[in-house]
Amino acid sequence: MKFVDEATIDIAAGAGGAGCMSFRREKFIPFGGPNGGDGGRGGSVFAVADRNINTLIDYRYARRHEARNGEAGRGSDQFGAASDDIVLRMPVGTIVRDFETDEVLAELLDPDVQVLLAKGGDGGFGNLHFKSSTNRAPRQKTPGWPGEARKIKLELRVLADVGLLGMPNAGKSTLITAISNARPKIADYPFTTLHPNLGVVRAGPERSFVVADLPGLIEGAADGAGLGHLFLRHLQRTRLLLHIVDMAPFDGVDPVAQAKAIVKELRKYDESLYQKPRWIVLNKLDMLSAETRDALVKDFVKRMRWKGPVFQVSALAREGLGSMVQAIYEHVAAHKVQAPVEVDPRFDSVPLVGAASTFDDD
Repeated sequence: MKFVDEATIDIAAGAGGAGCMSFRREKFIPFGGPNGGDGGRGGSVFAVADRNINTLIDYRYARRHEARNGEAGRGSDQFGAASDDIVLRMPVGTIVRDFETDEVLAELLDPDVQVLLAKGGDGGFGNLHFKSSTNRAPRQKTPGWPGEARKIKLELRVLADVGLLGMPNAGKSTLITAISNARPKIADYPFTTLHPNLGVVRAGPERSFVVADLPGLIEGAADGAGLGHLFLRHLQRTRLLLHIVDMAPFDGVDPVAQAKAIVKELRKYDESLYQKPRWIVLNKLDMLSAETRDALVKDFVKRMRWKGPVFQVSALAREGLGSMVQAIYEHVAAHKVQAPVEVDPRFDSVPLVGAASTFDDD
């Protein structure tokens, strides 16, 4: 299924039905009085987060969603029927914005919670509504009120605890395959990953976190080069970034230069994203000899002037992953406890690509 994380649609709530002006007319009852009913309410448009949906592709092709108008009132005290509401089901993590003003109308962070996007118009009043002791034969009625209509923009940001970033072919997809049951496409050429993949990593009984694998970044990504800039927004809700570095690039490129380029692009795209906790994972160490491995790692840390956590792993050979998984879980769990109120910490209902797997320490 094609991954779509942006869509623009038109929504329109239904108008209320018109009120009715009518008088009771029966044999031997010359003055039956008013009996015109009110119109029915128009249908509203709601959005609801569905944990079983992973993409906005349904809204790429269905661009207009209209609710029905309410029924008009009738004589004999008959009120018009209200129209059914429309419920638009969207992935968890969708942001709904007004297309004209860019105002955020809703953030769908909790599954099965409905949010009103466009309110249906109320029904008009029939002349039965206007009768009183001084107005015994009212001839007033009102039309139904129009429903709200607007153009909205949908933007999906996946909900994950940990985000993987790095150059194309750095081994991100291999890593998420090794630590979870997510099965993204893996090949020996760049830009194999074309859309985000999510997987649950289990560090032990009742110990798990969600990892997001994004398409690789290249130099100039913040200005639109490559594919990674299209999905950088998905890292904004993560608690930790894992910077995957290829220590044995097939083209002989300097790993330090590649790592610095990624950091530069991250800062150009979003300063808050740059300030997120970021750990370095040196991958493909199985392709280096034991004599040169330690020297290359020390040289990398020194030239990067890196003082944060560094993990030496081989995703393909599954070496060094256990201690890394446990450290990540401890960080994520501590961050969840200290999370501010406005940040929703409940990620158990994230739409997942791939089931969970248990990963024990080495």
